[in-house]
Amino acid sequence: MIVGAMGFAFWTASRAAAERALRIGGEACQAAGVQLIDHTVHATGFRLRRGENGWLGLERSFRFEYSQDGTDRHIARLVLHGDRLVAFAGPVAAHRASIAETIGNAIDE
Repeated sequence: MIVGAMGFAFWTASRAAAERALRIGGEACQAAGVQLIDHTVHATGFRLRRGENGWLGLERSFRFEYSQDGTDRHIARLVLHGDRLVAFAGPVAAHRASIAETIGNAIDE
């Protein structure tokens, strides 16, 4: 029963992180004037990592695809540690100030 509860907690936290990643990716695409393809993100991995406060937490990596004109496909990546965006490589990587303003979250190097 405990293992089932732990599995359910992990699954719900993973879904919440995926929804957050989709929201960030969508807002980044909107800010850059490009199209988020399929309106989905794909989890590519996770690992344990210490946060700024020293506590262990899960760092989840996601990727999504976007298109500039509807005929091309580009891959973007983002990494979340908890709810915090810690890495982003995508359509507005050159415009860090605008994406930080758009998603209301600090981006760490």
